[in-house]
Amino acid sequence: MTRYDETLTLGDARERYFAENGFSSAYDERWIKLRLAGRKLPVFPNTRARVAAARVHDLHHVATEYDTSWVGEGEIGAWELASGCGPYLAAWILNLAGFGIGCLLSPRRMLRAFVRGRHSKNLYGEGFASARLSQHVGALRAELGLDRPVPGATPADLLWFAAWVVLGALYTFGGMLSFTLFAFAMWKEPEAKAVPAVAGASHSPNRAAPV
Repeated sequence: MTRYDETLTLGDARERYFAENGFSSAYDERWIKLRLAGRKLPVFPNTRARVAAARVHDLHHVATEYDTSWVGEGEIGAWELASGCGPYLAAWILNLAGFGIGCLLSPRRMLRAFVRGRHSKNLYGEGFASARLSQHVGALRAELGLDRPVPGATPADLLWFAAWVVLGALYTFGGMLSFTLFAFAMWKEPEAKAVPAVAGASHSPNRAAPV
């Protein structure tokens, strides 16, 4: 996993995350591209619903330090499914797909990430707020419960994990029904949320917060 120092602001850590992965920081790409055989291929339009989920998802990458490999995306998908994606239907569906692939590649890592998610929180409940970008990485990890060791899996954790594995399999082999659900999710935007007060943010009057 990439290490993002706890003293970095989320804004600075996110810029590093973008640079290291070759992503656009403006969320204005017309198409989402996947890496296949060393090439980036466009696979679906970058809709507003997907961008809304990605703004939160990218901060989760920084906080959890899961990478953007196929297994890494499966891990963060497992973590977000377990901790909940709130009104972000695009996040639920994209995570389900990534989780399914991850279970094929590394089921033990998926279980560990899922258990971690069951015992921590995420930002989907409040949505993206630019004020978060001046918060320090360590403060967010403490707020979400990511500064603690991953506990052992409880029977309830294992039951929920098994249920999501079944859902992932059904989605993977769902054919046209899965495609229809995916298409709907990519256009279903979450409702706007009130901007939360952010603890542990650094305030600088000379620096505008990025978006």
